[in-house]
Amino acid sequence: MDLGSYLSGYADGEGCFCITFNRSKRHALGWDIRPSFSVSQNRDRAQILEMFMGSFGCGTIRPDRSDKTLKYEVRSVPDLIAHVIPHFRKYPLLSSKREDFEVFADVCRMIGGGEHLTAAGFDRIREIASTINKAGKKKYPRV
Repeated sequence: MDLGSYLSGYADGEGCFCITFNRSKRHALGWDIRPSFSVSQNRDRAQILEMFMGSFGCGTIRPDRSDKTLKYEVRSVPDLIAHVIPHFRKYPLLSSKREDFEVFADVCRMIGGGEHLTAAGFDRIREIASTINKAGKKKYPRV
């Protein structure tokens, strides 16, 4: 098995494609939209996080205070578009997490194209993002 397939398999079980909305006075519509890809692991297995960072060539590894693990995370939309999304296109996820990835990729593409800067585009992104992790308790804002 090659590293790309291994990383996708690992992310299929332990990875997260997330889109968060944060109130922001700096943004014209009052909200900041932040897509991120992350993988967490115990400190004694940090080498897998280093493999992700080395393979993608971007992101950070930091302590996750919520559960005392380490987290590899990519939050930069240009890095997500240039590195993370192409990886998962080349080495597809095999579980239902692939559906979350497709929504995530669409949202990143929309943000990359500036669609989040209009009320109509923001509402489309909000609607699409609400389909990720349907069991979650997140509420998605309206503008």
